[in-house]
Amino acid sequence: MSNGRALSPAVHSDAEAQSLLKDFLALIKIGIVNSNMITTFTGLFLAIQLSNERFFQNLDVLFFALGGTGLIIAGSAALNNLIDRDIDPIMSRTKSRPTVTGRFKAPPVLALALTFIVVGEFLLFSASFAAGLWGLAGVFSYVVLYSMWSKRKHVGNTVVGSISGAIPPLIGWAAFEPSLGAGAWALFLIMFIWQPPHFYALAMRRTDEYRAANIPMLPVVKGFARTKKSMLIWVLLLFPLPFLLTELGAGFLILATLLNIGWLYFALRGFKAKDDLKWATTMFVYSLNYMTILFVSIIIFSLFI
Repeated sequence: MSNGRALSPAVHSDAEAQSLLKDFLALIKIGIVNSNMITTFTGLFLAIQLSNERFFQNLDVLFFALGGTGLIIAGSAALNNLIDRDIDPIMSRTKSRPTVTGRFKAPPVLALALTFIVVGEFLLFSASFAAGLWGLAGVFSYVVLYSMWSKRKHVGNTVVGSISGAIPPLIGWAAFEPSLGAGAWALFLIMFIWQPPHFYALAMRRTDEYRAANIPMLPVVKGFARTKKSMLIWVLLLFPLPFLLTELGAGFLILATLLNIGWLYFALRGFKAKDDLKWATTMFVYSLNYMTILFVSIIIFSLFI
């Protein structure tokens, strides 16, 4: 019994540390940080491969690009949580964020966010001036254009938010090659066009919550039928984009086209779906797998250039 009493403070301390870590990761939106670092790495890796340089001779650039990108995204995400702390309690997906529960107060969150962004930008500028500038563009487009301006005012907020989500591969590319090539813009366009159908699917699943929070998402303002048509158009726009990366070979073009056909198939099924929310979930899950498979395949096929 005495051993149990002696261990209880340590157990409590460990649980508190885990809880604190969980809240911190929620504050910086670690899932978004990780996914964007993957696209950053893809941009950098493809730029190196296309230049016939050696990847392992540029590990310093890799450190600056990934470290800097991760920090500016984490800082921007924390600022987004601060900006949205008045509406986050309304939505079940966001009501447990530490800026809502009061676990993290506004002043230290602001200080942490700005510190992350400043340090992140220092790392990006250490990679290249262009990478630093693209990093600033990403922060501005996410924090100002999306979080502070369009999110609560315009039905096109998802499209505006897609700008920031498409910038990380440009940062990675610019870290190695400041003059962006066609491949960099191909990655940008893929990321930009992928995001609306991905987030519209999520918005359909959370329509009631967005409506309660007065966020003019497309399903809230225009309804599900209009959203399905828009998603179909965005998916169709993806079809020509793999052909901007012909250097990756026929295997990549075939795989990317098959992925697009698969997404088109599910998009078309939406017009006959009896359960819109179930269909939206299918579209959302497919979009995640689509992006993972596509960007991993870009990395793999670039090894054979």
